[in-house]
Amino acid sequence: MSIHIYKGEYETITELCSDDWDLPTQIDKLEEWLIKDGKLLPEGNYVADIGFGIRKEASGGGAVLNLNTIKMLSDIGMEVYFSEYKIES
Repeated sequence: MSIHIYKGEYETITELCSDDWDLPTQIDKLEEWLIKDGKLLPEGNYVADIGFGIRKEASGGGAVLNLNTIKMLSDIGMEVYFSEYKIES
């Protein structure tokens, strides 16, 4: 899975982190995209659907949506969906 960015529910804008299931990495990539390209979108109705896998070694910690990222998301009208998947190895 990856991060799929949509306008409305169905119009695909872009895909980030193809085949990367690591949530902390994905949040970093989403933030980079927002700083470079996403902040240029006109205010609207957008979705960032993040498909991530459970880390086998996880014992706390993880990804952080910082205030700057949250502000950029709010400014353009983007919601974030977290879609959790069980990854078979």
